[in-house]
Amino acid sequence: MKHRIVVLGAGYAGAYAAGTLARRLSPAGTEITVVNAEPDFVQRLRLHQLAVGQEIEAPRLADVFAGTGIRLRLARVTAVDPERQVVSVADADGGGELGYDTLLYALGSRVADHGVPGVAEHASHVTSRPAALRLRERLDSLGKRGEGGKVLVVGDGLTGIETATEIAESRPSLSVSLVARGELGAPLSAGARSHLRQACDRLGITVLEHTSVEAVEAARVLCADGTVLASDATVWTAGFAVDAIAAAGGLEVTDNGRIVVDRTMRSVSHPNVYAVGDSAYAIGDNGRPLPMSCASAGYTGMQATAAIVGRLTGHKIPNAKLDYHGNHISLGRRDGILQMVDGEAQAKPKYVGGRKAARIKAGILRMSLWTTSHPTFGLPKRKRHLVAVPEVSAKKAVA
Repeated sequence: MKHRIVVLGAGYAGAYAAGTLARRLSPAGTEITVVNAEPDFVQRLRLHQLAVGQEIEAPRLADVFAGTGIRLRLARVTAVDPERQVVSVADADGGGELGYDTLLYALGSRVADHGVPGVAEHASHVTSRPAALRLRERLDSLGKRGEGGKVLVVGDGLTGIETATEIAESRPSLSVSLVARGELGAPLSAGARSHLRQACDRLGITVLEHTSVEAVEAARVLCADGTVLASDATVWTAGFAVDAIAAAGGLEVTDNGRIVVDRTMRSVSHPNVYAVGDSAYAIGDNGRPLPMSCASAGYTGMQATAAIVGRLTGHKIPNAKLDYHGNHISLGRRDGILQMVDGEAQAKPKYVGGRKAARIKAGILRMSLWTTSHPTFGLPKRKRHLVAVPEVSAKKAVA
């Protein structure tokens, strides 16, 4: 019986990792199944653009995996049982269970409400395609009023900054405010912070620093200091969280639910489970946890696939780089910031801003889309055979 590899999630990390495994492992001894809830590849890094009305390419996963031998299962993952080595899924036909021998967990992250009342009921977000499209509808309705409306973006991380500047540039009739818990752009260098402030001023964005939100209501936001902010559309960008699926299944996770892995992205509690991207708690080469980012998805994906191939075929496992080089921030379509960091993850004094930074960010996005939608390009054509096909066991009887 073939060794079954199941990949959960087809985002930046999952899609590329699945293609890499298909390219490097012989189909004579392995079968690869990708489970994803949506039929299309979602460019999550560009969902703030989708929300303001721009058309974002979304390749069909069936086309992405065409010719690779990968099986695509369109379903939502509901549970993982690493003791029985099965994954429970739900789909239009009722779902069922998938058995695996090696599991690659790449379910990514979702918006984090931090327990703030009203976020789920009244706030929009841009961490999924459906959510971004709902926000687009809301912004469209505000634009049709004629007198515009007030948009409040809560959260001054990269997603918040990109979302606020994109809305302000694309929807100039709307009044946009950005709520920051601390100083705007605090992790950036002094020059980059100044550039960011100038961009907000140019776009007419009101920045509210050192402001903590305690509750979100339908038409206003309540702050910890008693301030009440009117809002026709509240966009919540105050961080990310992972689903509780891994924790509920008994995998060793951090307090926020990320799977604890070793240097090869292998679960420290269940050796036939690997985690990549936002789902993984991995320590980078600088000794610090890798942040949730597209770059981390790439590095962890490369390391996990190298480890899986190496262990299954008896080859040496190389160490892929686990670096964190910096942040690429778009400030609308014609401006941006490229901020590099040092080995301690601190911002370097110099930065790149303006149109040059915007072009670099656009190039990174194009490259990310191309490499993800062509997952088997440029890899060794020789497929490796397993050292030994695992024996059939009771666990493999699960369909």
